[in-house]
Amino acid sequence: MSSMLRGNRGLNKGAHIAAVAAFVILLDYLSKKIIISKVMLFESINILPFLNIVHVQNRGAAFSILSDLGNKYFIGISFIAIIAILVYLSKLPKGLELYSLSMILGGAVGNLMDRIMIGKVTDFIDVFIGKWHWPAFNVADSALTIGIILFLLVNIKSGKRSRDS
Repeated sequence: MSSMLRGNRGLNKGAHIAAVAAFVILLDYLSKKIIISKVMLFESINILPFLNIVHVQNRGAAFSILSDLGNKYFIGISFIAIIAILVYLSKLPKGLELYSLSMILGGAVGNLMDRIMIGKVTDFIDVFIGKWHWPAFNVADSALTIGIILFLLVNIKSGKRSRDS
């Protein structure tokens, strides 16, 4: 009976992982489709005193770095990262760690889809203060960033707990 319960919890966790990742992927995909169809390339639409919606295409990694490496390189790195996340998720982490990895997975898949379908990543969120602009990003980037921060916080906290024991 206890193995059945563990199996059910595993299935429940699997459903949570799939739901969070699918939500990120869907939101990322739909938002990029809207931007591509409604906002001209390099157009900027002011939304708030610190936020613009823009349309830029990124061939590199975060902040367009390493764009000279080519799309195939980033597709390969994305597949390796996704496999590593899935292997880690197979250990069925719990709590915030589960959600953080699900967000990272969704973000990685979202940007990978762009790279496979159009050869680059569509970015559209432009946050700024005065004339200083953070590099444009998208929903997948946001999920990756939040997921990585949560993952680090959970693991730093649990590492501290195990040292205190």
